[in-house]
Order: sequence, then structure tokens, then C-alpha cells
Amino acid sequence: MRLLLLWLVNALALLALPYLVPGIQVAGFGTALWAAAVLGLINAVIRPVLVLLTLPITLLTLGLFILAINGLMFLLAAQLLQGFAVAGFWSGVLGSLAYSVISWLLSRIVFGVAGR
Repeated sequence: MRLLLLWLVNALALLALPYLVPGIQVAGFGTALWAAAVLGLINAVIRPVLVLLTLPITLLTLGLFILAINGLMFLLAAQLLQGFAVAGFWSGVLGSLAYSVISWLLSRIVFGVAGR
């Protein structure tokens, strides 16, 4: 049940992005659900490999390269899904930052302050 609620929270966070970040479009709630699922899979499978492969660059930039990786993951999800569009790299970076913050805030509201 918690996983389904988290999926719904992430989809709602994606629906808020077009209002906050220019260059991001989400066609509707169904698209947001699919995008949340695809982003979850990408972040679970591809992102750890990229983080490991780019570890020297990440260390040299004091961790800022992770923002680039997050933006690229957003762009990849947009390429895989119709109805979810990201205009470019910087829109992807800003979108991933906003998505993380909104998702975190909504999770805190839904699951409580303890974040169990």
C-alpha cells in the first residue's frame, strides 16, 4: 500500500512541474503515473551505474555532477514516454530538482513527519 501511495505522490509531483519549470510538459494524470514509474525504474537501474562510472568527475565537482546525471535521467524518461516532454538539459536539471523537492514535501505530508 505504501508503494502505491508513493507512486501517486510522485505522479502528483510531476503534475505540478509544468507550473513551476518552463520547458516541462505533462499531458495528464495517466502520463504522470507512467512517468513516475519510468523515472523510478531509471533511478533504480541506470542511475547507480552512471553514478559509479562518473565518480571521478563527481568528486572533482564536489558532487555537483549528480545534478547533471539527474537532468539526463529526466531527459531519458521524456524520450521514452509520449506526453511527457522536457525541452532541454537545463529544464531537465531544474525539473529534477523541483520534482525532488515537491515529492519530498508531499511524502512528508502523506506519510507524516517521521517519514516511516
